[in-house]
Amino acid sequence: MAEANGKADHLIGVDLGGTKILAGVFTTSLKCVGRSKMSTKADRGSEAVVERIARCVQDAVDECDLSLKQIRGIGIGSPGAVDSDSGKVLFAGNLGWKDVSLKKELEKELDLPVFLHNDCNVCTLGVHEVELEGKPKNMIGVFLGTGIGGGLIIDGKLYSGFNRTAGEVGHMVLEANGPKCTCGGRGCWEAFSSRTALFRQIQDAVHDGQKTVLTEMLGEDLKDLRSGDLRKAIKQGDKFVEHIVEEAAKYSGIAIANLINIINPEVIVIGGGLMDALESEMLSVVVKTAREHAFPGTDKGIKIVASQLGDDAGITGGAVLARRETK
Repeated sequence: MAEANGKADHLIGVDLGGTKILAGVFTTSLKCVGRSKMSTKADRGSEAVVERIARCVQDAVDECDLSLKQIRGIGIGSPGAVDSDSGKVLFAGNLGWKDVSLKKELEKELDLPVFLHNDCNVCTLGVHEVELEGKPKNMIGVFLGTGIGGGLIIDGKLYSGFNRTAGEVGHMVLEANGPKCTCGGRGCWEAFSSRTALFRQIQDAVHDGQKTVLTEMLGEDLKDLRSGDLRKAIKQGDKFVEHIVEEAAKYSGIAIANLINIINPEVIVIGGGLMDALESEMLSVVVKTAREHAFPGTDKGIKIVASQLGDDAGITGGAVLARRETK
């Protein structure tokens, strides 16, 4: 347990998701000393969610026998389009938010400095600083989960672009007339390789009479389908699920080849819940496809690896953000 003293020598990282809020307390050397988790309950509206974030932070601080006076700052990753300068969430579909002043509201609740960025940018910061020890000058973080997001480290700094929205790699169009994406466009990488896309493809096929062990495991409606169930089905020899996952991995490889051609980073790190659950089924296919599609010679020496931070990438990156901003 941390010693109770009056010094503000701890940081908080918050990962705000559509379904859950995760808060972690870190030392200034980025060691996690306590955490708390809470459901988001986005349907209750933004004010209620801000209160829940504040409560989750308070719980994490209590867990470590610390007080808020010992916290130097809070870094938070939010889904959607985020203006980090104004601290506003401009749009987050899975929270049902538009123009929410998250920084201001949370600072009012907790009386601490709050710093806000897009969740995948924050995860990229965490991976770069803690997993890769800040070494690569140029790196791309890619996160395959409910959707697909990314973050760009260029010349050692997080690159956010002209409108502060750079890194939306999931909406790179891979097929002009492809399946409809949640963003309203068609044929985005997210529409092929996100967990949402995979589950939709499986459910549609089952509806059309496709046989799969998933229905034996979960029933015909596949209501409680999880990423881990896909791995179990493949282990049981389900060729249909194996094919669906392999296709998603191939599309991810093509997207990553595009990123290699455009950015030419030293490292591409792939994280997110889908990759955590299916690394052994997906990663080798992603790497092979990316190398086949990259412009000849451009991928030489570039590492394409899976992140080992898992669910902690968001809170770790939040702590990195808070540490940078309060130095």
